Amino acid sequence: MSDPEFDRLAEAAMTRYAGVSRTAQGMLRGKLRADPMYRELLRLGVDTAPRLVDLGCGRGLLLSLILAARGSGARPALHGIEIDPAAARTAGRALGDAATIVQGDLAKEALPPCDVVTLLDVAHYLPVSVQDDLLVRIRAALPPGGRLFVREADAAAGAGFLAVRATERLAAIGRGDVLRRFAYRSAAEWSHRLEAAGFSVATTPMSGGTPFANVLMEARARA
Repeated sequence: MSDPEFDRLAEAAMTRYAGVSRTAQGMLRGKLRADPMYRELLRLGVDTAPRLVDLGCGRGLLLSLILAARGSGARPALHGIEIDPAAARTAGRALGDAATIVQGDLAKEALPPCDVVTLLDVAHYLPVSVQDDLLVRIRAALPPGGRLFVREADAAAGAGFLAVRATERLAAIGRGDVLRRFAYRSAAEWSHRLEAAGFSVATTPMSGGTPFANVLMEARARA
């Protein structure tokens, strides 16, 4: 996808956020344009999924981008789960009846049947036992061949991982969440756990020239 084409889709996605503050709009627009993950997910065809669930959907940015990419075509069934009430409300207002947004805890919330699941920069907020249970529940929600996309920092990546960890810690302090615990894993461990849950896995570096050691894992449900 060319940059002009993606920029057009990004701006179309941003039209749904006219009601949020300029600061929030700037943050959302900057994330869409600077983070290579969004281009890669469109390249991998997440916008073509008939049913997609975004776990930890935040303000619904990925779901809005998918709707922009679909244009006037058949509307997919989009479902987002977000634990933060304010973010869930923003997503609900932005997406309206184009998506179902649920304010809930990923450790407890039921997952609807779907074709694609995204879990992007979220899993490290969950205890390891919850991560493993969530992978099993995701596999149960997907048909054979269904796909799960996970982006996480690679805890074995040295300085790149330390940059992620420091940034996350500073962000938690800024939110007043000074006691927040994180559960990071190496890319190899993530692959092992995904395979144990019933997936085959392909891993792609997803740092985009930043100092952060992020990877995007495409996990396909085995029969």
